[in-house]
Amino acid sequence: MDFRDEQPTQHEIGNRTFIVADVAPLDVDGVRTVEVGTGLWLLAFIGLLPFYGTLADTGRTWWLWTCLAGFGLGLCGLEYVRRRRRARSEQDAAPDPTQGTA
Repeated sequence: MDFRDEQPTQHEIGNRTFIVADVAPLDVDGVRTVEVGTGLWLLAFIGLLPFYGTLADTGRTWWLWTCLAGFGLGLCGLEYVRRRRRARSEQDAAPDPTQGTA
């Protein structure tokens, strides 16, 4: 699927002209980003565990549970982006049904 149609290469706004660079889009599926974010939530949870007593005394145990919730939601998001990447790669590998055989 190609989204690049005839786009203008420059825009004039007021008395200024802005040139649009012809840059290929990044092929980013979000898997690495979600993996890093999930890992950081887990790291924060593990880092706060030794301070559970202090957190409980000051009424901030919600910090610990927020990190755990972030890790859990990150795992759900990781499964989502992996499925999405797999579906997109299967879609790209499938033959185009609109192309007729001659």
